[in-house]
Amino acid sequence: MARLPRLCVPDVPQHIIQRGNNRQVCFAGTEDFAAYAGWLGEYARKYEVAIHAERN
Repeated sequence: MARLPRLCVPDVPQHIIQRGNNRQVCFAGTEDFAAYAGWLGEYARKYEVAIHAERN
């Protein structure tokens, strides 16, 4: 069954996790992660979203 849509209330933070299938790694190498981080930053600026992240 598909997940229900998230409730998006303005000015309320959401906790979102990037995780691979069965908790496997998501990125094959540092170049993949750098590309993802670049796109994340680009779209965060475009849609005026604040990102507070920690890389584990």
